[in-house]
Amino acid sequence: MPLLNLVVMLIVVGVALWLVNRYIPMASSIKAILNVVVVVAVGVFVLKAAGLWGDVTSFRIGH
Repeated sequence: MPLLNLVVMLIVVGVALWLVNRYIPMASSIKAILNVVVVVAVGVFVLKAAGLWGDVTSFRIGH
């Protein structure tokens, strides 16, 4: 994925999350859960786009 597409996608997701947080009334606990889910999903997407997701999933602790 080209870097420009990745940056545009991050901006669009950020603006969409800001709009949801700003204009849709919901409990603060639900907002916090939504924010965490979106941040984790975007983090995984960025790792996959950069080709680093395999390194994360194959990481082993111990023997």
